Parts: sequence; C-alpha cells; structure tokens
Amino acid sequence: MYSLKVEGVFSSAHNLRGYKGKCEDLHGHNWRVEICVQSKTLDNIGMVLDFKYLKKKLNTVLEKMDHKYLNKLIPFKKLNPTSENIAKHIYNELKVHIPLLKNVTVWENSSSSATYEE
Repeated sequence: MYSLKVEGVFSSAHNLRGYKGKCEDLHGHNWRVEICVQSKTLDNIGMVLDFKYLKKKLNTVLEKMDHKYLNKLIPFKKLNPTSENIAKHIYNELKVHIPLLKNVTVWENSSSSATYEE
C-alpha cells in the first residue's frame, strides 16, 4: 500500500457554541491540515497522484476558510466548528475530487489534532 501526504495551512477565528470554557469565546488558530491518500497501485509513470494536484485541491478548500470567522460559513452556521467537524468538512469537500483520499487531519496547534476518515 502506498500513502501520500500533503499539508496546507489557513488562519481563522471561531467560537464553540455550548462549550463551557475559554473556547466558548471568539478566538483564532493558525490551522495546519494534512491529507493522506492511499493506493495499492501506481500509474504508468510510477505515481499514486501528483503532489501538485493534491496541494492544489487542498488549497482550494482551505482558501474558503482562510481569514474567515468559521461560525458564519454555511457548513458551520449550525454545526460547531470543532477540529473534528472541520476535518470532516474538508474530507467531504475533497473526496469528490480525490477518490483515493484516506483521511484528513486538522491541527489547531502543535500538540492537538483531529482526524476524520470513512
């Protein structure tokens, strides 16, 4: 099995509705997002997918969230913009374009992340 990973970043603000603590208040993160694709086979030139293609698709999704207040974006108007829900949202956006997508990991800081996979 072959695995490829690429990363992207975005900055945004959010607050967690219903959370009792500091995260209930408006705050921001410099998010790091890692996507992983897997395949048992390679194409005719020996690649799973082009890294450039993966980065382009990831950045297209991240640009929609960069420097935004996540709670005001349609996916998070009712759904809490937790790391877990952000990872699932990015996964769902990318799966249409990257069928080999295995998982999406969202890092809200250097020691805390959430991963979504089906």
